[in-house]
Amino acid sequence: MDGNIKQPRSLVIGGTGLVGGYLLDHLVRRGERPLILTRSQPPRTDVDTIAGDLQHPETLRLPAFSTLYCTAHATLLGPALVHLVPRELKRLIVLSSTSLLTKLDSEIASERAGLRCLIEAEREIMTICEQHNIAWTILRPTLIYSEGRDRNITPLSRLIRRFHVMPLVGGGQGARQPVHAEDLAIGAIAAAAAPAAANKIYAVPGGETLAYREMIGRIFDGLGLPRHTPSVPAPLWRALFPLIKPLFPGANVAMGLRMMQDMAFDASPAMRDFGWSARGFRPLFA
Repeated sequence: MDGNIKQPRSLVIGGTGLVGGYLLDHLVRRGERPLILTRSQPPRTDVDTIAGDLQHPETLRLPAFSTLYCTAHATLLGPALVHLVPRELKRLIVLSSTSLLTKLDSEIASERAGLRCLIEAEREIMTICEQHNIAWTILRPTLIYSEGRDRNITPLSRLIRRFHVMPLVGGGQGARQPVHAEDLAIGAIAAAAAPAAANKIYAVPGGETLAYREMIGRIFDGLGLPRHTPSVPAPLWRALFPLIKPLFPGANVAMGLRMMQDMAFDASPAMRDFGWSARGFRPLFA
């Protein structure tokens, strides 16, 4: 092979994060040496690091790359993308969230505002890609987890380990589809290679649809603890929340009420177009 011919290369934004770490692992296993844009030095030697900040994209000096994966918050990528489009870029994969469809009418104003920003970021990304003839795919995952590392399931496991009980508002009957971060990384690479996935938005849920109660029950199982999930009426949850909020840093009253809300999505378009496959929810905690 001509040594002057450059192989296709990927740039990963968010490579020090949960999904991004798995993404780098799988790109490296495929024989690639990906680029990573980060504000800090990642503790690995099998990638090439570019120091930079998406909040100051005009200062970035990037080498050539053909595929861009963004596992960082899409609201950071939207305004910066116009500065990140070398002529070699042909494919863009972005992680967004199914929260756009489940929380947009939240009673919490800050949640609504954040989701409006995410919607605008998706639109901006699609517009810029169309202007530069870049094939884009937006993946909207459900509840992302990776035991001991995520901000969704792991905090719940810590509370359960501490108190051996998890009250469930309204019995916790709302549907959930927890999706493992590594499955998202594998799916992102598959989507980038699939022509059928170009210029589309997909829900990428986990491999099982569970009632919230069962999801919590499996966290108990993964901790080796007996399930203890008493039901709490919604009015009582509202009344007691100010008292129990110190136990749930960063939580709000709407989070508990959503235990009664279905948050399930159809994976069949992603399965058809790029072979989406996700494991069932059987977490194990050390």
